[in-house]
This record gives sequence, C-alpha cells and structure tokens, in this order.
Amino acid sequence: MDVISIGESMVLFTPETNGQMRYANQFTSRIAGAETNTLIGLAKLGHRVGWISQLGQDEFGASILSFVRGEGVDVTQVKKTTGAPTGIFFKEMINESDVQIYYYRQHSAASLMGPKDLNENYIKKSKYLYITGITPALSESCREMIFQSIKIAERNGVKIVLDPNIRRKLWSDDLAKKAIVSIAEKSNIVLPGIAEGEFLFDKRNEKEIAKSFHDLGAETVVVKLGENGAYYSTNEESGHVPALNIKRVVDPVGAGDGFATGFLSGILEQLPIQEAVARACAIGAIVATVNGDVEGLPDRAGLEKLMHTTNNEDVKR
Repeated sequence: MDVISIGESMVLFTPETNGQMRYANQFTSRIAGAETNTLIGLAKLGHRVGWISQLGQDEFGASILSFVRGEGVDVTQVKKTTGAPTGIFFKEMINESDVQIYYYRQHSAASLMGPKDLNENYIKKSKYLYITGITPALSESCREMIFQSIKIAERNGVKIVLDPNIRRKLWSDDLAKKAIVSIAEKSNIVLPGIAEGEFLFDKRNEKEIAKSFHDLGAETVVVKLGENGAYYSTNEESGHVPALNIKRVVDPVGAGDGFATGFLSGILEQLPIQEAVARACAIGAIVATVNGDVEGLPDRAGLEKLMHTTNNEDVKR
C-alpha cells in the first residue's frame, strides 16, 4: 500500500442555486471527506491506497462505501455500526468567494472510532500514513486513535504526513492547537496553509511558518499560498512555486485535498520536491474549477495534459 488514511466521509448536499440555503428547495448529493478526497485522487493516478473508517448501517453509509470502493480505494478496514448514523453536511454557496459549510456529524458513526479499530498489520504495510486535523477533532476516542496510529507508524517505519486542515467549529481552539502541534511533532511532512500557521504560531509569513514546523521536528514543510502558489522547505533546500493560472474559481472546497494528492503522488514517484509541489499546485487549482470535491481530480492522462499547461496560460474549465 502506498498511502493509507483515517477519517470520516459524509454525504454532501448542495443547493442547485446559489444564495442563502433557506431559499433552496432542490439539492444535489455527492460523497466527500478530506481523507477520501485525497485517497481517491491518488487512486486515479494509479497509486495503491486504503481507508480506515466507520459508517452507519444505513443507506448513506452504503452509498459512501460503494462510491469510495468504486474509485479504487481499498475499504477492507471500513466498519459499519448500527449504533450511530452516517454523517451528512451541506455546502451553501452564496457566490464563488463566499462558501459556508454546515456539518451534521456530532455522534456520527465515525466519531465512535477508537484505537481498537486499528489493524497494525494493515498500517505497517504502507509507505505513508496521511493524517488531517479533522479526525482528531471528531471525538476523544478519535484523537486517541490518531495518536495510536502514529505510534504504529513510527515503530514500523511508516512516514507520517500531516495536513492540519483545522476545523474550529469541531473543537475548542486550545484543544485544537495542543493536538495539532503534538501530531506535527511526530510528522515527517506537514502541508499547512497560511491561516493554519497563523492559528498555531501567530505567524503569517510562509518562511516563519515553515521554520516553526521544522522546529517541531518536521523534515519537509510545504506552505499553501493559494493564488500565490506554495513555499517548500526541507533541511537541504527551499523555494517558491507559482500557482497554475486558472480562468475562474467555481468551487474552492477540496482544493487543499487536491494539493495533497499532487504532492503525495510526486514524492511517491520520487520527483524532485520542486516538481512535486508544482504538481500539487496544479491539481489543487484544477479541482477549484469544478463543482464538487473529487469531480475535478485528474486521472493519469489528465495529469499529463495539465502539467503541460504553462503558468502563462489560462486553464479554461
């Protein structure tokens, strides 16, 4: 297995019209979750990936399991429970720059996960354990599960990748900072954004943010800069990579997961870090041109076409 991840995926409902959701009367449904977004992106590029989770024994759970499996993700470690429902959430798009997310995931099936749900033999066969800051926010038992998975990865030589992906609605700021910093101390690679650097370290400069994560022990830090691309820093080198110039943002949600897809695929293929970051920027950008979290993720042919697009061209999607 190349990459495995632990997290919750839910059914996403989006109004068919923009504006306040109170006026919507028709919705489309999709499957979305930060971890599965990235895993699906990697699977579409031909990488072997696996998902650890728990779903409700309900129709939403059946839909998610079928969808994620159909996208090429191994789901043998996904359990089902009759003790709690599958989570759902809603995306309200006022306009392209004002998107609100409303979660209905408290006491969901995934929030009941704990260390007992981990299979060490499954984790140790992977090259990378991909963690986001969302799963430890779901419940105390999920936090314990994440830290146990880190211990398993460490003793089996599995590298740990952290996307802080902070969701302040899910837990207190103090708990979030403590948990994310503790995970970062154990991570080999960290993929933060500027807002996350400000939240954790009260810093907005990408170089200072990268140094803060290096000081915690991270070997590689890639700071996402949105329309300004990304800044990467390792023990040997650092630099900026420009963003892909897209013509119009349609839906920014999921762009960070696309970024993680691009970077992880690049390092799995042993690309120089600058090329891996360029791939990350390109996939993150193209995801934002399509409505939905995974619908814009490219397959291998799409990636080759995308990477031949120069930064001086508009991507018309």
